[in-house]
This record gives sequence, C-alpha cells and structure tokens, in this order.
Amino acid sequence: MSPAEYAAPADPAAPADHAALAEELLTAHRTGVPVPPLTERHPDLGLDGAYAIQLAQVRARTGVGARVSGHKIGLTSAAIQQQLGVREPDFGHLFADMEIVGRTISTERFIAPRAEPELAFVLGRELHGPHVTTREAAAAVCLVLPALEIIDSRIADWRIGLPDTVADNASCGAYVLGTTGVPLDRLDLNRLGCVLRAGAEIAETGSASAVLGNPLAGLAWLANTLGRHGTSLQPGQVILSGSMTAAVDLAPGTTISAEFQGLGHLALHVEEKERP
Repeated sequence: MSPAEYAAPADPAAPADHAALAEELLTAHRTGVPVPPLTERHPDLGLDGAYAIQLAQVRARTGVGARVSGHKIGLTSAAIQQQLGVREPDFGHLFADMEIVGRTISTERFIAPRAEPELAFVLGRELHGPHVTTREAAAAVCLVLPALEIIDSRIADWRIGLPDTVADNASCGAYVLGTTGVPLDRLDLNRLGCVLRAGAEIAETGSASAVLGNPLAGLAWLANTLGRHGTSLQPGQVILSGSMTAAVDLAPGTTISAEFQGLGHLALHVEEKERP
C-alpha cells in the first residue's frame, strides 16, 4: 500500500533544547544506544514541547526521503497505561520503512522491543478534525486488518513519563499487518477478542473494547487532535488503534502470535540476532 502524502502539522520553530533532544532521539534510533529520560533532565517538559520534539524528528526523517504511512494511537488501554505509568493516550507517526514485510523480524534493529496486538484501520476517505465524531470516523474506515505493533523505547530502561514517550514518537518501532482485511460493518468491535501467545503459551488476552471503550473513539480522538494542529488523516493511511492487551517482550527465538476474533491469525518469528 502506498503511503499517502503527508505534511507535518505547522508549529513555531522549536527552541534550541527541543532541537537538541530531537537529535538525541534520532541518534539513539540510528545507533541503538538509548538516552536518559528527558523528563529527568528537563522536568518542565510538557506535552506541547514533547510533540514539538516528535515533529522535529518527523521533519528530519521526511527531509531525507522517509514517508509517513499513517499514525499510531498509544496508551489507550488500562493495561498499557498501568504498565507504563501514564493516564492518557498519545499518538506517533508510522513510516513506510517501519512495516515488516514477511513474518520474521530481528531484534538487532531495536533496543528493548515489545509486541502488542492491535486493530489497523485503513482509511478510505479524509478525516479532518477538530469535530470528528465516532460515527464519522467509522465511515472513513475502508478495511480493518489484524496487526502487531512492535513498540520500542529510545529512552533507557523504559523509564518514561508521558512527555518522554510522546517525544520518542510514541515509542514506535515497527508494525506488521495481516494480508486480508475485513470491512468494518462485518465486525462487532464490542465483542472482538484477541489472544496473544509467546510460543505455545498464552501471554495475554484482551478485547477491542479495552481500547478507550471503542477503538473508533481513538480514531476520532486522533483526527481531532491532529486537526487542532492544522493537518488531517488521509485516504490510504494506516492507523494502529491501540493495544488490546499489555505488551510482551520480544525474546529472540520466540514466535509471537495473535488470534483476532473475526480477523484471523497473525504470527511473527523473532530471529536470534543482536545489534552489532
């Protein structure tokens, strides 16, 4: 699927410290060497500053040819919020080179990867906030795909507060999509369950209703949040709607799999390789 054209939200020039922190995170992404928590060094860093740092990285990456393929909504379930110690959603940018082609992944491209089962919404029409309703969000969805998101943190030891993960592109790492989509009207999101396995063992179970009560509410939230910054969600973009369970570590040599009610099975084998 070709990523839609994307223009990052307009914002004033980032202060020098925001630009420096963005470069720190970009370097950590390239080298695999994490950085200390931003909030420990800059306790006054708020969400506006954190998103400015995220957008500075988006501009840097798109400036050298990377393409935005969609967005992720993070921290949408009580399980994930409890696991990471935060209390509200965030969003990050998906890039085309984050999509895993095939069903094998190496941990060498990550620092501390974890896997989450999610629903991926493929958009068939534009969504422009800030007044998008859940019904309008549903009407914009062309297909729903099963997905596994690989979250990763450029912040050392996952010691993150909300501004840390927002600045770090919502802890995006990679994602893999199922090959067959289902129209939204064929799914009952209120009853759509998921079983996440690590090898043969059940690691987590969850449901789509754990994602803000309804993952479409997350899609509307994202459109409205971006709309306040002057940008919109475009046809062809992929939106990862938020994890249905707590995340599990990606252990080398393990196969992570998820069974989605009404959407089928998705598996990813983790190779035993390490970053050089």
